[in-house]
Order: sequence, then C-alpha cells, then structure tokens
Amino acid sequence: MIGTGILKGMAVTARNFVGSYFEKERLITVQYPEERNPLPENYRNFPILIYDDDPQAGLRCVACKICEKECPPQCIYIVKSDDKKPDYMGKPQFYPKVFDIDISVCMSCQICVEVCPFEAIKMDKEFELSKRERFDALLSRKEELSKSNDYYHKIHPLEAAAVDKNLADAAAVAEVKKKAAAEAAAKAAAAKAAAAKPPPAGDAASVPGKPTPSSQQ
Repeated sequence: MIGTGILKGMAVTARNFVGSYFEKERLITVQYPEERNPLPENYRNFPILIYDDDPQAGLRCVACKICEKECPPQCIYIVKSDDKKPDYMGKPQFYPKVFDIDISVCMSCQICVEVCPFEAIKMDKEFELSKRERFDALLSRKEELSKSNDYYHKIHPLEAAAVDKNLADAAAVAEVKKKAAAEAAAKAAAAKAAAAKPPPAGDAASVPGKPTPSSQQ
C-alpha cells in the first residue's frame, strides 16, 4: 500500500515523542552544559603526557622523538635534555626539556600513542578547549600537557589498568635480570679471588726451587 512506510515512520516518531514525557532514556536533547552525556572509554581528543607521582621526576617521556617523527601533521616539537633522570625501572634516561603540541594542527589520529615505547603519551577526553587567539593560545606546553597517572585512570580506567600491569611486569623482569647479573658477577669475583689466593706457607711442594722430601732421599 502506498504511504505505509511514511505511516510507520510517523508512528516511531510519535512513540518517541510521547515516551519522552515518561521515560528519561528516550530524551534526545541534553541540557548542556548543566547535563552531560558520559564519554565512552575509547573517546579521544588531544594527546597528553603521563607522569607518576612527580610532574618532573616522574614524567615517563624520555625525549626519544619517535612521536615527533611519526606525527603526520608534524604538530609535535621536542627538545631533549642535557642531563638524565631515572625512569620507572631505575635506568637513567633523558627527558624533554621542551615538549609542545600545536592542537590547532593535531588531527587526533593517536599515532603518537601507538608508537610510544614508554607508555608516556596518551589521548585526553577534554574537548572544551576553545580560545580567543589562534596561535600561542593553541600551543600546549609540557606543563599543560603533563597529567598524573591518577587522571589517566579516571578518563581511561580499563586502558590505564592494562598499562600499569605491563609496566609492573616489565619492572619485575628487569629486577630479576638485575639480581641474576649481580649474582653472576659476585660468583665470578669470588672465583677470581680464589684463583689468585697464594698457597699456604707450609706447603713445600708449592714453593718454587725448594726440594721436596722425596727428592732429598
């Protein structure tokens, strides 16, 4: 029958219109900004830098510049430090003296996150970033980009838990290797010391040039 599809569509519209007065989940309009829809776990906007405990000493980034090289729009700018600081495994690493991201150019592709070997750069969920200026105001500095691991757990709880587990496992493996290397070095030192130890003074057979009792007979 001609017009059946239109009638079915109008019935759906009428059902949602009437139901919106009785069922809150049928409401389409959200009274923003007083009301906000929760963002999904995998929502992403712009990159941030993750640190553990301390914003300076705990920054995971080691200024390897992989993200800077791989960034398609080239919106990341990094200057490596001259000195080093211990990372989460206690290994001395460089850190970024300068880390800037031009969010007016960033296209939120997440390639920087995927190539980072240190779990140092992640995607934020903050989207209310409008500014009056076009240039310096849209250039995010290291201090502004640095976010705590607790903040990361708040915006991406499942992903952050998996990352923490991977880092803990890597630290445990590194600690086992470190202990094994220390034990091997201690054994090698002990063996070397035993080989270099002089023979007892009363052992005549081991003194060069001194005849043994059997040779005197």
